[in-house]
Amino acid sequence: MMCAVMIAGLHTGCSQNPYLAGGGTSVWQPPPTTGAGLNAVQAQVAELNRRVQLLDDNNRQLTTQLAQSEQQAQVYRDELNLVRKQLADTAQQYDAARIAATDAQNSARSFQASAQLRGGATIRANTNLNQLAGRLNLGNLQVQQDGEVLRIVLPSDQLFAPGTAQLQPQASAMLDPVAAQLRSVFPRQRIGIEGYTDNAPMYGGAATSAHQLTSAQTSAVLDLLTRRSGMPGQQLFIVSHGSNNPRGDNSTPAGRVANRRIELVIYPETF
Repeated sequence: MMCAVMIAGLHTGCSQNPYLAGGGTSVWQPPPTTGAGLNAVQAQVAELNRRVQLLDDNNRQLTTQLAQSEQQAQVYRDELNLVRKQLADTAQQYDAARIAATDAQNSARSFQASAQLRGGATIRANTNLNQLAGRLNLGNLQVQQDGEVLRIVLPSDQLFAPGTAQLQPQASAMLDPVAAQLRSVFPRQRIGIEGYTDNAPMYGGAATSAHQLTSAQTSAVLDLLTRRSGMPGQQLFIVSHGSNNPRGDNSTPAGRVANRRIELVIYPETF
């Protein structure tokens, strides 16, 4: 009797597994998703897609802004280089203008000194310059009457190395007799040392312009006349004319030679 009950229990009471249904022959399945749950998932997916799209848009905007910034930076670099070049050009122009202004001031002072002497000097007209010029014995050098002044023309090619203010060895052989004559015949007259050259371009050397070259050449002659020949420094002054006031045609070799010259200009004023 007990065995029968136990056997019956094996078939009935011992098979109470909640995961088995219909006599234990089917696997349990999760309950189907309801309509509200599906909508929530879809909403989350949509929100994620929206954020991804927003990140993509932001990335494209940043890429565009970066490219524009790089272009603007290149514009600024180009403008900076242009400004630097303009500053360099302006500095060179300023230096050239300063040199030209200095030469002009020196010429103006020299011309003013030739018209009126300062520092206690006297101005006395000397109407006998032409007569005194007859006493000069300067060989082949030209002596010319020019209004109230006398001009002694010295060829620069016989005084200086070409295109420089370097006196050649034979320069003293020309200038020493001239200085001796001037000390003898015109001991008190004011004398200008005027420098002229042709219009040939300046290549190399210390001088970069015709005015600089003639200024250096007249200074060299002044130094020789005062230091070597003993002429009073207060009697002399220099004027740099550059390529102005040519005597000859600069388009011909002979004309250019005539234009390269130093002129000793004797004034009627005395010091």
